[in-house]
Amino acid sequence: MDKLSLEQLGERAKKASRELNRLGTGDKNKGLISVADALEGHTVELLRANEQDVARAKQAGMKASLVDRLLLTEERIKAMAEGLRQIAALADPVGEVISMKTTPQGLQIGQKRVPLGVIGIIYESRPNVTADAFGLCFKTGNAVILRGGSDAIHSNEAIVDVIRDALVDEGLSPDSISLLMDTSHETAEQFMKMNRYIDVLIPRGGSGLIRTVVEKSTVPVIETGVGNCHVYVDETADLSMAVSIVENAKTQRLGVCNACESLVVHSKAANQVLPMICEMLEKHGIEIRGDERARAIYPSMKKASEEDYGTEYLDAVISVCVVDSIEEAIEHINIYNTGHSEAIVTSDYANAMKFLNEIDAAAVYVNASTRFTDGFEFGFGAEIGISTQKLHARGPMGLLALTTTKYIILGNGQIRS
Repeated sequence: MDKLSLEQLGERAKKASRELNRLGTGDKNKGLISVADALEGHTVELLRANEQDVARAKQAGMKASLVDRLLLTEERIKAMAEGLRQIAALADPVGEVISMKTTPQGLQIGQKRVPLGVIGIIYESRPNVTADAFGLCFKTGNAVILRGGSDAIHSNEAIVDVIRDALVDEGLSPDSISLLMDTSHETAEQFMKMNRYIDVLIPRGGSGLIRTVVEKSTVPVIETGVGNCHVYVDETADLSMAVSIVENAKTQRLGVCNACESLVVHSKAANQVLPMICEMLEKHGIEIRGDERARAIYPSMKKASEEDYGTEYLDAVISVCVVDSIEEAIEHINIYNTGHSEAIVTSDYANAMKFLNEIDAAAVYVNASTRFTDGFEFGFGAEIGISTQKLHARGPMGLLALTTTKYIILGNGQIRS
């Protein structure tokens, strides 16, 4: 897309948001299907653009797990398109009246779901976010302005161009989605202060990015993403289940926010299960850093530092500690976690319920991998991000999280005395 000033982008997005607010569900769904078809139809062009980004990332020495986040494949493009089709199939929350009551004066007062307006998203790598963000925002009647990282600029530009062209073909506003072509930090900071045009800002990326946006933005911010996720293996855990869950949570994909970064093991299970887990992790090339008790059981692991227990590695590294009770496990996790996703492997119902009740996180699992914290897996079609805050939205943010409400009041001439 053409390079426009921030002011021009804001003005166009604001106008597009008003046009989107007038669209019916059928028009929005038709647009989403058209975009999904267009993405698949332009697979060759999208892969060619992505190759430029991947080649540059490798040349710059980007670690493999982050290159994987950046990479597009034919399968991933199909998944992007399928995500849009799933969003089209979901119920439209916009316009839903969620309450209605009649006052003694005869006024009918209700709440109705409406779009937020213009959503700004600042994100790193992961060009699939471009399509996911568009789909969820479009379905909920919101215009979106995207600021991706410089490492994915060719991929993001190609995806946005395909989306905008498909919207034009359907007679819909191409300014429903815009992309900042200037990826400089200076422009990003100006973007964070566009509260005249942007109604909410959502950062997706590492802790540094999110902290910068929270500290510098004058636009309301929804914090997302940083995931120092734990798996706690309780004393009653099924050992083979524990190994399988840790394997999936840690090794299926390293560079994602719902991957397991920390392992906590009950001392009564540690002698049996820890060697099993460590041998499995080492086969996957995972570096293990543990406390003294863990290293006494499996001496080849490296010594963990205090910093390790609070680190989101996004890499082939995991921290390990041994505890003597579920209370100690919960205390450790609540100190070091980032409010994202935590899991317990246990056969004890009381311990499972205690973990669910006392762990402070957006998603808490019993006997399942943390990798399920995902909008697609939760049935949202896609997600705009995984909120780790507690206001407005928490956990995977689907359609409902991108709406707000307004009061509607129906009268027949009432005046206040």
